[in-house]
Amino acid sequence: MHEQQFEEFIQDVLITIHANIRDLEEKRTFADSEEHDYIDGRLFSYGEMLAILRSSARDTGIDPKRIGL
Repeated sequence: MHEQQFEEFIQDVLITIHANIRDLEEKRTFADSEEHDYIDGRLFSYGEMLAILRSSARDTGIDPKRIGL
C-alpha cells in the first residue's frame, strides 16, 4: 500500500468514527434513560479507539493532527 493510499484510508476511517460520534451524541439528546447507557457505552468505546489511534500515531512518529486525530 502506498503512503497516500494509507493516509486516505486512515482519514476515511477517522471521518466515519467522528460522524458516528456526532450521530450518537445527537441521538442521546432524544433518547430515554435506558438508551443513555447503551449510547454512553458506544461513545466511550469510540473515545477509547481514538485515544489508541492517537497514542499509536505518536509512538510511530506520526503527528496525530496531520491525519485528523
